[in-house]
Amino acid sequence: MEEVSHSGIIRSIGPEKTVVEIVSLSACASCHAHGLCSAADAASKEIEVPSLPGFSVGEEVVLVLRESKGMKAVLLTYVIPVLLLLIPVVALSYTDIHELAVGGIGIGAVALWYLVLWLKRDRFKSEYVFTVNKK
Repeated sequence: MEEVSHSGIIRSIGPEKTVVEIVSLSACASCHAHGLCSAADAASKEIEVPSLPGFSVGEEVVLVLRESKGMKAVLLTYVIPVLLLLIPVVALSYTDIHELAVGGIGIGAVALWYLVLWLKRDRFKSEYVFTVNKK
């Protein structure tokens, strides 16, 4: 089973959840000239995981997620919205509907999809659970 892992630092520990901070580096962050270029960036993200005994605040850990879950997340958040934008726009562009309305329908379809994802966020929180390992 393939896994996706990220190094992180435990920022807080509660009775039910632990917050782990990970730093996502852009592809150019590893470039030798990244200090001179404004395109290089790093984003800090906080991930909530179920609390486990034996960890302390400030400890370095590794977050692990099954790769199949990551691919499903890419499908739900990138591939489907692009299709929901392109299919109506391409199909309706051959009709007499005004271009502005066609664009609005495509954007509306994507907005509706993200609304559905947001409404189902509790289900995704229980489905996408990171495993925490000591570094």
